[in-house]
Amino acid sequence: MTTGFSSNSCRFADYFVICGLDTESGLEPDELSGENFEQSPLRRTFKSKVLAHYPENVEWNPFDQDAVGMLCMPKGLAFRTQVDTREPQFHSFIITREDGSRTYGFALTFFEEVTSKQICSAMQTLYHMHNAEQYDILHTPATSPQGPEDAAPRPFPPLPPRQLPRPQPTLQAAPAISRLQRFNSYDISRDTLFVSKCICLIAPMAFTQASRKVLQQLHLAVTAPKPPPLPLESYIYNVLYEVPLPPAGRSLKFSGVYGPVVCQRPSTAELPLFDFAMAEVFDLLGVENVIQLFTCALLEIQILLYSQHYHRLMAVAESITALMFPFQWQHVYVPILPASLLHFLDAPVPYLMGLHSNGQDDRTNLELPQEANLCFVDIDNHFIELPEDLPQFPNKLEFIQEISEVLVSFDMAPEGNLLRTSAAQAKFLVGGGGGFRAPDMFPDNRNANLASSPLNSYLLRENETIARLQALVKRTGLSLEKQLDVREDSSSNKDSRVQCDREELLMHQINIQVREVFANRFTQMFADYEVFVIQPSQDKESWFTNRDQMQNFDKASFLSDQPEPYLPFLSRFLETQMFASFIDGKILCHDEEDKEHSLRVFDARVDKIRMLNVRTPTLRTSMYQRCTNIEEAEKAIEMRVTKMDHTALHPHLLDMRIGQGRYQQGFFPRLQSDVLSAGPTSNKWAKRSAPAQWRRRDRQKQHAEHLYLDNDQREKYIQEARNLGTTIRQPKLSNLSPSVIAHTNWKFVEGLLKECRNKTKRMLVEKMGREAVELGHGEVSITGVEENTLIASLCDLLERIWSHGLQVKQGKSALWSHLLHYQESKEKNDATPGGLGPPGFIHDSERRKSDGGCAMPPLKVSLIQDMRHIQNISEIKTDVGKARAWVRLSMEKKLLSRHLKQLLSDHELTKKLYKRYAFLRCDDEKEQFLYHLLSFNAVDYFCFTNVFTTIMIPYHVLVVSSKKLGGSMFTANPWVCVSGELAETGVLQVPRNTLEITFECQNLGKLTTVQIGHDNTGLYAKWLVESVVVRNEITGHTYKFPCGRWLGKGVDDGSQERILVGELVTASAENDERMCRTPPMQQSPGMMRRFVTISPSSKPKLNTGQIQEGVGEAINGIVKHFHKPEKERGSLTLLLCGEYGLVWALEQVFQHGFKSPRLFKNVFIWDFLEKSQVHFQNAEQRGVSLDENWQTRVSDFCRFMRAINSTSRNIGKDGKFQMLVCLGARDHLLHHWIALLADCPITAQMYEEIAMIKEHSLVNSLIRVLQTLQEFNITLEASLVKGVGI
Repeated sequence: MTTGFSSNSCRFADYFVICGLDTESGLEPDELSGENFEQSPLRRTFKSKVLAHYPENVEWNPFDQDAVGMLCMPKGLAFRTQVDTREPQFHSFIITREDGSRTYGFALTFFEEVTSKQICSAMQTLYHMHNAEQYDILHTPATSPQGPEDAAPRPFPPLPPRQLPRPQPTLQAAPAISRLQRFNSYDISRDTLFVSKCICLIAPMAFTQASRKVLQQLHLAVTAPKPPPLPLESYIYNVLYEVPLPPAGRSLKFSGVYGPVVCQRPSTAELPLFDFAMAEVFDLLGVENVIQLFTCALLEIQILLYSQHYHRLMAVAESITALMFPFQWQHVYVPILPASLLHFLDAPVPYLMGLHSNGQDDRTNLELPQEANLCFVDIDNHFIELPEDLPQFPNKLEFIQEISEVLVSFDMAPEGNLLRTSAAQAKFLVGGGGGFRAPDMFPDNRNANLASSPLNSYLLRENETIARLQALVKRTGLSLEKQLDVREDSSSNKDSRVQCDREELLMHQINIQVREVFANRFTQMFADYEVFVIQPSQDKESWFTNRDQMQNFDKASFLSDQPEPYLPFLSRFLETQMFASFIDGKILCHDEEDKEHSLRVFDARVDKIRMLNVRTPTLRTSMYQRCTNIEEAEKAIEMRVTKMDHTALHPHLLDMRIGQGRYQQGFFPRLQSDVLSAGPTSNKWAKRSAPAQWRRRDRQKQHAEHLYLDNDQREKYIQEARNLGTTIRQPKLSNLSPSVIAHTNWKFVEGLLKECRNKTKRMLVEKMGREAVELGHGEVSITGVEENTLIASLCDLLERIWSHGLQVKQGKSALWSHLLHYQESKEKNDATPGGLGPPGFIHDSERRKSDGGCAMPPLKVSLIQDMRHIQNISEIKTDVGKARAWVRLSMEKKLLSRHLKQLLSDHELTKKLYKRYAFLRCDDEKEQFLYHLLSFNAVDYFCFTNVFTTIMIPYHVLVVSSKKLGGSMFTANPWVCVSGELAETGVLQVPRNTLEITFECQNLGKLTTVQIGHDNTGLYAKWLVESVVVRNEITGHTYKFPCGRWLGKGVDDGSQERILVGELVTASAENDERMCRTPPMQQSPGMMRRFVTISPSSKPKLNTGQIQEGVGEAINGIVKHFHKPEKERGSLTLLLCGEYGLVWALEQVFQHGFKSPRLFKNVFIWDFLEKSQVHFQNAEQRGVSLDENWQTRVSDFCRFMRAINSTSRNIGKDGKFQMLVCLGARDHLLHHWIALLADCPITAQMYEEIAMIKEHSLVNSLIRVLQTLQEFNITLEASLVKGVGI
């Protein structure tokens, strides 16, 4: 939200407004305030009116009567009698215009006696009617023995007993009635009736303290026994026309009715103006809660503040948005939501709103349309409800520690002040918040052992009271007392010179210290953000047009530089609208002049940090850097309040007619509009000719911190570009006709659709970019954290869509609630004999089972079944969690669009759950939305498998054995062992007759290898296995592990077990249409798969060039693997042992020029390696003296060969070769062994002259290529090296 202000205004205040009861129109009930008529008339709300405002209008800030009336008295008029408390209440508010600029309002509400006889008798009549109704309710025969309170619960007890007959014994409510009698009755002959009235200043800038003083002194003038020195008009005229805004970096003093009023404005090099008491916010919420709320705001989560006090709502909202510097809230911002606009809580966009509580309603009675992604802040009860999966703010503990130290130095409890009881204390504004005073606590050294380390109090929060004490006592008493003494000394010296209240100075000091600590966090975190800003290559105009498609910041590179613990927060923050707008602002400004104030200040601070070399752009550290410029910021403020730069004209007598300006004590008078309607003509602050105003505007641009919308292009940009459905910054406070509400909702529907389009596009671009990289194009650009962030934000968008226009809210997740309703209705239908389940879904999947060629029948596509899977996961406890898990599962299965289409095809259910204007009932938009989601089917997500790593998952294994060559006569007992990235199953026996099993185990992750073997029993223990297929029964992912080899003694290479490496099977296009998840078995692989046929001699012969290329590709794959971020790496096993992996490549090297064996006898590479081993061992024994290096290499080679040969596993000769290559790669020995073998005499015997291994130049280039693996730390999967103890 830009904190823009009305640029032409140079006056302290634009309007003075009086709101209250219009005696002409009488009492009008305020239906929109939602108060029920069961309440007694004194507790109902009635419509208030703007009674007068001066001047009539100013051109730069047109008067918005509806908005001002609503926000001055958001709950309407309140009535009291002489027995009620009638303290004046101050609050501020904001009116946000369409272009995002703001006007501030400051209102003081007080009570005046009602003099109108008509109003008093109307109130008496309302009481008679109310009492009669209550009498009927109490005396209906249906009254239950529990008494009327149970029969009809109401927030206020019914009528006073003196108008009732003697209560019967059954009416146990009587004591409650009599107790509340005084607050709840009105008798015209005995009681005095009071009604609320409000005086208000509308101003271009938020000088809260000064405005409060002006209003309080005006009110005092009316209630004081002696009249003020001048008529009230003089003071109001002075504030409106003769008090200018202080220039940037200056202070101004002007006169109130009884005393001076001081305001000061930061210079252009300081943090922007902020004049609310931040101490109060920390006092109400505590540091921990403030940080959590701050995190929610930065991530643009919907925030709802809840309090009985309007000024608290405003203070918290303004403080949180001010602490975001240099970023600005970009969405709906309504710190005080008038009762008539409650339907706005339905807004499916990020918002920051404040809701007034009447002090009676419990949080549980509060019906909020959506809570899946809501941060609910109950300010009065020191309580905050956070959305799930909220990432931690970077360095949160050290950050809390630093802020706590600032607070403690001002005698404030970091945990907030929970010990406040009375309403009087709750009016804490600046300075002394009650509760613990730190100095009283510290001298008692016995308490010092409560918290052994500074951060303990945040880690040990089991016992809240102890935690609170710890927060205070956790530092050593000594240093703190010194700090406090110093502060006391310095302030007592200053008091003589400081022009504002001691309390006000204290407020400014607390504010600036806390704000500097917060601003410093961003300066440190984004110290080198400029390096990553992507400047547009085309001209401004086309940049504006294509703004949505443009990437303006290199997120991937920025994140790859960040410390790991920061990533969950930062990856989400970089996706926000506020960050995008901040970077856009950076791109749009070419020079210092152009920069928005906050950007200019931020850049100056970043430059300073760079100069101090706190950290260089290349070196990232998560070391916590504390704030260093608090003192100079504090000095600047103290200088301004000590020496006043400007003093405004004093109030003076106006040219009023005789008799004007009199007033009656206790009543705020109707003022003389003729003298207040226009300012002085000669005054230099009066209206100027237009060109002068424009010139002034340009001058102001240099130092007005809020002047952001300075040229047409930028204005157009602010309003149009990047507004992903957030065009509505604030609800129109005026016309609340159905058509306006409909238009607002239509805007929301359009916004949601646009957001959906942008999100899906962003996710696809990222995902496809990465898959293209894996295929060897382009550069990688997405990290696991980032993918998770994007999916979480998609879940959030779906929740917002599903909660738009809900009839009745049930549970915290609107999406899950809808799914449960659907499940219930379908299960009812299925239970009825005629019910055949969802039409067209189950049947076609039944049919697909019989499709020929599929190795395994595909899983049924069933929305209900996927829901049951989620319901069976005991780790997920909440509805929001279940909805998110279901979305992730549907994304992984590529069924999200299809499932949601099916869910929404139940039109009756949708009608029952949603209002007509809801997004889900706008047919065209809904279709487009489902179409956007369909695009996710183009890419593979593992967003379910990778997140729910500890859940139990059923797997189905099918071994496909060859029917030919006697496969059916096989007698031994087969077994398999499945391994994945997360775990391994152990040995599972497979029934010989079916060769199929289903088992359940903890999530294995993506599957990598299957070990298969048999126990060599029975008459015919030879088995030809084509492949093994394994399917995850929840996600439907199917992996195929090709084999095509014999298992058995005396056949093939004599292996009784093999390690198979597999890959995920992707559906072919034709099958995808029928959603068949497993393609038919290929008849014979067309590629050069290892040992497709049985005898080595019939293999396709590769020439040396092709072999070199194969080795190069295999090594390249491994190098690329290690250059990816750790979380993004695929399966290393696949690169080593899979198709065209390193083992296959080296096999080709050793096969080349291998002398063909005699008839009927196969010779394997392993035979050659064993002969070489014998040769080397003999040479060692003979003591052939070669250099030391040679001996080391020989002993390594022989040691590995012996270890592999002595393993208990029956892995056969090719399995042993695979194991040797893997171990050699792990220990960086392959290039040494190739050099050894090339020079070995055995090679001369077993290879022909043309063999690659005999060609020195080729061997040298092979050695060089293998040496590149030396820099990588290769970790082998357990299944590859099982049984070898090296």
